[in-house]
Amino acid sequence: MNHLRTVLTIVGRVMLATIFFMSAIGKKIPDFSGTVQYMTAHGVPMPNIALAGAIVFLLAGSVSIVLGFRARIGASLLIVFLALATYYFHNFWAFAPDSQDFQMQMIQFMKNLGLAGALVMIVANGAGPGSLDNRHSPAI
Repeated sequence: MNHLRTVLTIVGRVMLATIFFMSAIGKKIPDFSGTVQYMTAHGVPMPNIALAGAIVFLLAGSVSIVLGFRARIGASLLIVFLALATYYFHNFWAFAPDSQDFQMQMIQFMKNLGLAGALVMIVANGAGPGSLDNRHSPAI
């Protein structure tokens, strides 16, 4: 049973981190200037610096979680990213409640809330079995 728990924990960490990693390498890095323009249009201050920071947080946080190395710190980086991204880009409260934009942004807000919840669990409990952080501790 401990082996299954370890495998499932690793798979879960990979699944959770994939959205953040792919966001960095699939969109933000290859389309840096387009992303800066998008951020500027949404009122993000110092968008060049903010985007560089976001990329660092996304990459460091996702790799940290996948490896389970200082996963609490990695999860914290991704929580900061999510909080800022949600505030600037998924502000459903700025739209009329009966509009399609309200509904779309509410869905994105809730998705980010769920992701943040999973990250908070990592901050609270660590990366779990099969992680570098726990390589010297037995699985519970």
